[in-house]
Amino acid sequence: MSVSALGAAVAVLAAYLLGSVSGALLVGRLRGGIDIRTLGSGNAGGTNALRTQGPWFALGVIAIDLGKGWLAAASLPALALRFGVSQEWLPAACAFAAMAGHVWPVWHGFRGGKGAATLVGALLALAPAALAVVLVAWLLTAITSGFVGLASMVAAIVLPLYVWLARVAPFAPMCAFGIAAALLVIHTHRANIARMRAGTEPRARRLWLFR
Repeated sequence: MSVSALGAAVAVLAAYLLGSVSGALLVGRLRGGIDIRTLGSGNAGGTNALRTQGPWFALGVIAIDLGKGWLAAASLPALALRFGVSQEWLPAACAFAAMAGHVWPVWHGFRGGKGAATLVGALLALAPAALAVVLVAWLLTAITSGFVGLASMVAAIVLPLYVWLARVAPFAPMCAFGIAAALLVIHTHRANIARMRAGTEPRARRLWLFR
């Protein structure tokens, strides 16, 4: 294996391990050993943290999950440049590895969150303009439907569409990342889809315009 390939592999692995640090479980341990995977929807993410533990707990969770996405996409590729690794594909690869780590965290029995907050943090580093469009899509969907999970899926689907239409550079890596991220977010929201079809999915009534 060449030095550049080894550097890329190390960076992607480091991004996965960083993504495996669960904000919900870390904050829960600081708050006396709370595991929100045993509460509410059972998801180790910001929405379940808000519903079961309140806004301050959720804020800490979201800050950590956003931060690790940003670090994976911005800092790890920069460090790997010292090994002669190409900058074009590596940020997107590290960003997706961090999302995968969040969903399947090696430190927490491979039971993590849904990846949306980590995606936001990664986009903050990769493509801030795309992030703005994604957040608008999320907000409009949440306001009109009241479903946070649906809003996350719609926002994730908007990402590759925006990348394609706006020709976001580097184009090929961002297209691949956008499609992979959208598929992962949809996959992690399977239970939300089932509850919406059954009519049992709770709405975020403070966001919902038609409450």
